[in-house]
Amino acid sequence: MNIAIVGATGRVGSKFIQVLEERNIKADNFFLFASKNSEGKKIEIFNKKYIVEELNVKNVLNKKIDYALFSVGAKLSKQFSPIFSENGAVVIDNSSAFRREENVPLVVPEVNNSDILWHKGVISNPNCSTILAVLPLKALDNLFDIKRVIFSTYQAVSGAGQKGIFDLENGIKGERPKKFLHPIFSNIIPHIDDFLENGYTKEEDKMIFETKKILHKDTLKITATTVRVPVFNCHSESINVQFKKPFKLEEVRKALADFDNVFVVDDILNNVYPMPINCDEKDGVYVGRIRRDFSARNALNFFAVNDNIRKGAATNAVQILQSILQFKKEGKL
Repeated sequence: MNIAIVGATGRVGSKFIQVLEERNIKADNFFLFASKNSEGKKIEIFNKKYIVEELNVKNVLNKKIDYALFSVGAKLSKQFSPIFSENGAVVIDNSSAFRREENVPLVVPEVNNSDILWHKGVISNPNCSTILAVLPLKALDNLFDIKRVIFSTYQAVSGAGQKGIFDLENGIKGERPKKFLHPIFSNIIPHIDDFLENGYTKEEDKMIFETKKILHKDTLKITATTVRVPVFNCHSESINVQFKKPFKLEEVRKALADFDNVFVVDDILNNVYPMPINCDEKDGVYVGRIRRDFSARNALNFFAVNDNIRKGAATNAVQILQSILQFKKEGKL
């Protein structure tokens, strides 16, 4: 088995490597691709050093690659994913390039793992803010049938890449932002990605579309407000959900606690609830502040946090790879 990592020197690409090692997913060869600026750099994986190559057609086509983990921009993903897949590789893409395409599965393994089975060479990794939301939503939808969702996000600067992190670091020192339109230090920015004609941002539109696709609920009513906050890592979300069926809070807590990789952290008597500072470098989705919304019938509020670079990107992609390998072992792929 040969695995390629495309964007290997970036923040998510580096996290791919870390998670592969942690989960002991070994390969006969790892092929590392990045921009020409990173060509020749050496990266160690499982105590063996690999040389980073420039991402170009020649370097791809002269190799036998079985699986490719992509963390590059949508434009490069659109350009190179077909080259990899037509050359025999299954591409797991972390960009927005293919998320809206009907013939490309959009997968969170705990939620819709079986969608992997109908892939045609490319599998899409959802937006980090969507991944955080759909695990607890799926746990609750299984029992109570979700009718409507309201998202309010508090997204860390790491979601904007290294330049976003620099803006917060430099803002602390009084320097002007270079990535964001406004200072992020001592501020929040209710604006992530470009604005659409309807007044929503692309980030908000992504969450709405992707949640419906992953949960297989095309008619689900969803609205969203996405906000950048001065936190280095880990996204948070306040989620209001209305169900078609009545519920008891004890049933909600049990459904969440029993769901794979969802952890209930909710002890208000002792001031215990999910916070970014406690979720860094963890792969779970942490849920707390669970309470009934008395303003609407069969409605619930909760607060959720996860590491947007790990579960929100790298770990989710590696989990997809693990699922593919398991399905192949079972003869399903």
